[in-house]
This record gives sequence, structure tokens and C-alpha cells, in this order.
Amino acid sequence: MSFDLKTTHQTQLEPATPDKKLNRLIDEIEQQKLLLAAWQNAKDEIRAYSQKALMPVYRDLYATLYEQMQTLWNSLNLYRFSKTDTSTVEDKIQALTRLLQGSRMLNQQQVDEVEKMYAYYVQANEYDKKKSKKKDEFFEASENIASNVQEESFDEDWNSDQYQQAREQAKLKRQQEKQAQAEKLVNQSLKTVYLKIASIIHPDREPDESKKAEKTELLQRANDAYEQEDLFFLLKLQLEVEQSKQGSNKGLTAEQVKFYQQALEVQSQALKQQIQELIDSLVWSNKAKIAVQKSKGQLNIEQLYKQIDADVSAMKQQLKAEKQRLSFMGKERGLEMLLEHGVL
Repeated sequence: MSFDLKTTHQTQLEPATPDKKLNRLIDEIEQQKLLLAAWQNAKDEIRAYSQKALMPVYRDLYATLYEQMQTLWNSLNLYRFSKTDTSTVEDKIQALTRLLQGSRMLNQQQVDEVEKMYAYYVQANEYDKKKSKKKDEFFEASENIASNVQEESFDEDWNSDQYQQAREQAKLKRQQEKQAQAEKLVNQSLKTVYLKIASIIHPDREPDESKKAEKTELLQRANDAYEQEDLFFLLKLQLEVEQSKQGSNKGLTAEQVKFYQQALEVQSQALKQQIQELIDSLVWSNKAKIAVQKSKGQLNIEQLYKQIDADVSAMKQQLKAEKQRLSFMGKERGLEMLLEHGVL
């Protein structure tokens, strides 16, 4: 399957700058724009295929897990378990309530039932904690004396964890500041580049009538690019305009090269983020995610569908296993066998 990969703005003007890094960045961005267009063109088809293939299996799986939760809950009143087995059954019920909570695969009545059960176990756990706390208070004085040395070690661990957390927060803050600076640079660059181009190619300043129509068309395309915040098109156009203005034998100044490089890198990062966000919204099949990561985001729709199909097959196997487990849970002897073998 092929897609018509057209960018919003196209120009035959090619930068004549001798700077290889700028040319590499321009080539990279052009490929990113084509890749983003490919994912955008294919998104509706991918989403429809995923929903058609995966949703029915997901729905059956969650319905089966809901039945497991209900069956285990009823078993607590129907059968007599040891204290250990009772704890195991309740742990399984809690795990299922956490998994099913807020699921869009269940109807509203089922969601409400899950919420009630989840709330029950939250309250039960709080009660157990309070009960345990009262018991611990009896031994508090002696434990405090015995734990003086251990406390110093704990403080070191805590400080270590606190230091690591502070580093992560500082890293996140730096990333946020870098992103804010990048967005600021993009906004500044858009206006700066546009005004520079407009001042050079404005048709009112062109005495040659034969060139006025050409410059009018170029200015209109620059206006469109500015409105759509297409910095890449404006940068390519300015590179050509600057080069034509200075003459083919004159290169860009070091300051101009630095400006273009920074602006192009920001544009490249923004495109990478757009591509990744789009992929994340469309590809939620595990095998398909791995395939896309290995291909570095390249879109091969036939291969993508094969991976989605492979995930569907794996989920069907899981569904079959969960239904079999459910059939054992419905009988006292079957449930005892699951508990005995630790496969509840």
C-alpha cells in the first residue's frame, strides 16, 4: 500500500549554502515531514483495523475477568477455606478489581459493581492497617531503642532516595525549560524569518514588471507558511533568498549559519515529537509497538497489520486460558486445585 506523501508547502528552491550540517538538517526534516504525512494519511485506516481486530477480543477478555472476580467473591461465602487460601483468594479479587476499575470494556452496571468491591477492599486494608498500628504501639518504646543504629542507615538510604528524586526533578525541570526555550525560539524565528523574506521579495519594491508576478506568488506562499507556522518552508525560502541576494560566490555568515542551525534543530525536534505522539495514539498492540520502534518510526502498514494480528492471536490464547481458569473457579474442587498449584 502506498500513500501520497505531500507536504503542506513545497518549493523548487534548494539552499545553495555550502554548510553540510544545514543540508543534513534540511534533508532530515524533509524526511520527517514525509513520515508524519504518511502516519496522518494512514491513521484512520490503522485505527479502524486495530479496533476491528483487537476490540472484540479485549471485550471478551475483560468480561471473563469480571466473571472471575464475581465467582471468587461468591466462593468466599460458599466454601470453607484455610486462612492462607482465603488471603490468596482475596488478593486475587483485589488484583482483578484494580485491573477492571474504570474499564471501557464493561457496561455501566459492571463498572459500578467493580467500584463497590474496590472500595470495600480499600476500607478493609485501612482497617487492617489501623489494627496493626495499635498492636505495634505496645512495643514502640523498646523498638525505638533497638533501632537507633538502624535508623542512621535508614536515613542514609532515605537521603540517597531523596537525592535521586531531586536529580530526577531537576532533570525534568531542565527538559521543561529547554522545551519552553525551543518554543520561544520557534515563535521568534517565524516572525523574524517571515519579516526578513517579506522585506526582500515584496513585489512593491520590484521595478522589473516581469519579476513582480514571481515575487507576488512567493510572498503569498510565504504568507501561507507564516499563518500555518511552517518554519521549515520559510527557512528554506530565506536561505535561497539570502543566497540570491548575496551572490552565488558568497556564503552565509557564521551568525546566519548558527541561527539557521538552531531553528532547524528545533523544527526537527518538534516533528519528532509530533510523529511519536501520533504513533502512540495509534499503535497500542505490544508486538506492533516493538516493530515500529525497530523501524525507527517508519510506516510499513502491511508489517504493522501482521504484528497486530500476532497480538490478537496471543490474546485469544490468553482468553482461552482465562476461560479455562474460570471453569475451575466455578467448582469447589477445581478452585482447590488452582490454590494447591498456585495458579489462581
